[in-house]
Amino acid sequence: MRNPAIQLTCWNNLSTLAMPFTLDHLRRYAVARTLFKPTTLMRAIEKLGFVQADPIRAPARAQDLTLRHRVTGYRAGDLERRYPRLALEEDYFVNYGFLPRAHQGLMHPRQARLQWTPARWKQAQAVQAFIAERGVVHPREVDAHFAHGKTTNWFGGSSNASTQLLDGMHYRGLLRVARRQGGTRMYAVRETDPAVEAADVEQRLDVLIDLIVNKYAPLPDASLGQLVAYLGGGVPQWKEGRKAALVRARKRLQRVRVDGVDWLWPESERADSRRWVADEQVRLLTPFDPVVWDRRRFELFWGWAYRFEAYTPAAKRKLGYYALPLLWRDKVIGWGNVSAAAGSLDAQLNYVEGRKPPEPGFAHGLEAELERMRSFLGLGLDTP
Repeated sequence: MRNPAIQLTCWNNLSTLAMPFTLDHLRRYAVARTLFKPTTLMRAIEKLGFVQADPIRAPARAQDLTLRHRVTGYRAGDLERRYPRLALEEDYFVNYGFLPRAHQGLMHPRQARLQWTPARWKQAQAVQAFIAERGVVHPREVDAHFAHGKTTNWFGGSSNASTQLLDGMHYRGLLRVARRQGGTRMYAVRETDPAVEAADVEQRLDVLIDLIVNKYAPLPDASLGQLVAYLGGGVPQWKEGRKAALVRARKRLQRVRVDGVDWLWPESERADSRRWVADEQVRLLTPFDPVVWDRRRFELFWGWAYRFEAYTPAAKRKLGYYALPLLWRDKVIGWGNVSAAAGSLDAQLNYVEGRKPPEPGFAHGLEAELERMRSFLGLGLDTP
């Protein structure tokens, strides 16, 4: 790979420094900064800023697969078990997931794009009063009490109208997820947020964009634009302010152009620092891990196309139903389809170059990772 001298522009202090800067710097920085030393569950989520959720278990949910690399002694389901005791919320940010309560508060009071009719608001108020009386409820309790009937869901199928109403109330900040029961969201009434002064909107948008950058940096400029567009799902009420907020972000963030692509990262970090060193571990990552989430960045860093194929017809899949990117050092060298059955782990691994690396360090690292996966899933252990 060529290694030209690149102009690094530090927009925050308007100075320009000449230094050799390549994708190698950016790749090492990207991997090392997000795969930080494992810590407590709450601290890990605070460092990430947000953890994307997905219901598929292959072999575990995405949020668990993300946290197992970053939380000491993490076991599948720990987030769901400990969630009621932590200052966390489930909500939509740039996608749906878990985030610190303070971060969630930056997006509310939220005004949904879809305007409810007076009749719909009356339904919601009745359900809110019902939940307030009971504290925490299961959706089927609401359905049994109100008999809202069936409705067409987002996928064209049929679902309980009460479930759709509860989803809408949660999105609008009327309810919060108090806990989960068998994977189902249990709801409680959420306190009403005070109105946001116009002068505070810019600051909130800046903080929210900084949360995005902190999680996914370093980002190609186009990817930042894409994520700020996704932020429209978290703060639809501030649609008019997002464009200006993106302009401000591009000015304050550090920027470098490498091979014709502009990259951005937090102004407080040096992407070329020697502190960013990838360790020797082998890791199987969820498709939603911040290391691999941005498919544009993925192809720039590793030179091949990774695709999430869970919703691709089986006959058209190239990697597998839930292929986990296989990271060694700072390179994604392949992928694995992993399942657990009858108390044992089955890992079908594939390599971009057609064979596994011959170095002994990789073989040892892979066995250690598979053992960590077994422990994470509780395979062969007495405790659940």
